[in-house]
Amino acid sequence: VQLQASGGGLVQAGGSLRLSCAASGTIWSINDMGWYRQAPGNQRELVATITSGGNTNYAGSVKGRFTISRDNAKNTVSLQMNSLKPEDTAVYYCNANIRRTVTTVFYNYWGQGTQVTVSS
Repeated sequence: VQLQASGGGLVQAGGSLRLSCAASGTIWSINDMGWYRQAPGNQRELVATITSGGNTNYAGSVKGRFTISRDNAKNTVSLQMNSLKPEDTAVYYCNANIRRTVTTVFYNYWGQGTQVTVSS
């Protein structure tokens, strides 16, 4: 199983970016999917998560600006980021709990990370 993230880049403060992440490989089911970020010198932190049923959870710092969504048929999760601030600058990682077969348990997988840089 692999998680492939895309969509990072450089944007001015107040701008928008959309991150996408696709899970591939042998997949039976996916429950929670999410995005985390890590700025230099900081620990990795939760940005947003979404359950298979569409329930969402956001970090307080992004609530109202970011929107997480998923396409269960395509095994993808996206993060629409609006009103970006310089403090949103970080490497963003997608994350998913995936069961590969009906007889296996869920394992946690990480994508490779995509850089988001917001200039002031």
